[in-house]
Amino acid sequence: MNEQEFSLSCPIPITNYPNVMMAHGGGGKLMQQLIEKMFITAFGNSFLEQRTDSVLLNLDKNKIAFTTDSYVVKPLFFPGGDIGSLAVNGTVNDLSMSGAKPMYISLGMIIEEGLPMETLWQIVNSLKINCDLAGVNIVTGDTKVVDKGKGDGIFINTSGIGIIEHDFTIAPSSIHEGDLIFINGDIGRHGIAIMATRENLEFETVIESDCAPLNHVVQDLLSSGIEIHCMRDLTRGGLVSGLVELSNSSGYEFVVNEKDVPVREDVNGACELMGFDPMFVANEGRFISFIPEKYADAALQILNKHGEGKIIGRVEKKNNEGVTLISRIGTKRILDMISGEQLPRIC
Repeated sequence: MNEQEFSLSCPIPITNYPNVMMAHGGGGKLMQQLIEKMFITAFGNSFLEQRTDSVLLNLDKNKIAFTTDSYVVKPLFFPGGDIGSLAVNGTVNDLSMSGAKPMYISLGMIIEEGLPMETLWQIVNSLKINCDLAGVNIVTGDTKVVDKGKGDGIFINTSGIGIIEHDFTIAPSSIHEGDLIFINGDIGRHGIAIMATRENLEFETVIESDCAPLNHVVQDLLSSGIEIHCMRDLTRGGLVSGLVELSNSSGYEFVVNEKDVPVREDVNGACELMGFDPMFVANEGRFISFIPEKYADAALQILNKHGEGKIIGRVEKKNNEGVTLISRIGTKRILDMISGEQLPRIC
């Protein structure tokens, strides 16, 4: 009997489906088989082996960070990444921006009926690979299946817990006048990679997303004793949104030099073609950090070990919030957040 001949009256369960069925989220045998054969196979660890509704964790630190985010990127796969790599790295990076060492992640999957099992397996593999790269474990999770046409393949929610092993208060309130503003690499690649794939645009070179975990570079900065006042990853809204948000929160004026902001030529060309400013385009592996000038050389050395470190600006006066860009020809331009969504469904 093949799959097409299956009916509710069939006494023999058919288990090898090429696509996700509603029953894979129904709490029955098919759901257990999906969990056992795919998820436990990929993510198996001592925490998942507890087989309890809530995992028991031992955290030997009093200070922990906890975050959650959902991922609805379209398309599911793009140059340099996929929804699985975004889900892991996004949560790892949110924890890292508070100076936490990411430890544990929860994984919630909302899968659309009919998603090919092979596609789901590719995403599961990506989740596993990126967890290994970041050094984190998936310790609990949930699976739901929604009707065909009610979702774009799969949506993922991840929550994360990290421990804080330092005494710094890494927050906008810690920013001081004279702090230097560092960035860890070129900007704009993630947003352009998504848009080019979505619109079937071809350029001379394939522009890949910068999607990557930031915990290793942040932990290296912290373990070297560098006094980090604040950090922010540059996702939706890009560099400008991150700067403006922190300026408004801290009350300080920031001055940024356009010539020091790294932008690849192919990204710049793509932005000109599509009418975007790379300063506003999303990233998934870039962050800014606010660090006292006396640590500049040491910070650059560590940032360059992991990427392309640059000092792009400086913190100026208190009670004068706003971000001023010094253009390549020396003119001044006040930067503000974009109104509305420049590139929807990018993460």
